[in-house]
Amino acid sequence: MARRGRKREEHVNHERWLITYADLITLLLIFFVIMYAMSKIDSAKYELLSQSLNMEFKQADSMLPNGEGILEQLSVANVNDGDKTQDGEQDKNAEADREQQLQDLLAQIQQYIQQNNLQAQVHATDTPRGIAVTLNDLFLFDIGKAELKQDAYPILNQLGTLFPTLNTTISIEGHTDNVPLSTGSIYRDNWGLSNERSLSVLRYFINDLGHDPKSFISTGYAETRPIKDNSTAENRAENRRVEIVVLRSPHL
Repeated sequence: MARRGRKREEHVNHERWLITYADLITLLLIFFVIMYAMSKIDSAKYELLSQSLNMEFKQADSMLPNGEGILEQLSVANVNDGDKTQDGEQDKNAEADREQQLQDLLAQIQQYIQQNNLQAQVHATDTPRGIAVTLNDLFLFDIGKAELKQDAYPILNQLGTLFPTLNTTISIEGHTDNVPLSTGSIYRDNWGLSNERSLSVLRYFINDLGHDPKSFISTGYAETRPIKDNSTAENRAENRRVEIVVLRSPHL
């Protein structure tokens, strides 16, 4: 009988992981050596390299307009952005200051109206355009006339003391109802009457109180901008008015 051969036992190498581990340690060592070397770059050489790159970007044959280099344009852009940010902050501060002035103005006018019992003839409101002071036409003028009555002087004087502190434009606007003027009127129509009434108030502020003409604008709207319909005498009386609007923006 043939003798069975013994099966050889395979030898398992349990130390192969040491090779991979050694490779990993070697790579880590190389990595840290490189990092250390980079951290010790001669500062003088680094500065020289930086200057060389900068000069290269600023060559006269640059593809950018006027021969400007990329770094130069980036520097200018950063400065301009900083200026715009600063200008934006200044604009916001100026707007906030102007708004506070308008609110203070409104409070002072309303206090004056109340103290002098003028609620029936004058009222002041905050509108999107600015602070609007509305004066009844009969408080300022006789019927169909455009000459100021003396009763109107005190409140116009009071308003005049407040205007110099405001850095904005003041719009004086005349309004009428839709009733045509009488035959003997010196004005051609309601356009002429409303315009002349606004001019009378304007002239008082400029000629009598000495205000700067550049701070004012004046116009007449006739019956085109009523605040109520003209169906009743009471409504028509409210439509006949002069509005003094302290504008939020000089461009409104």
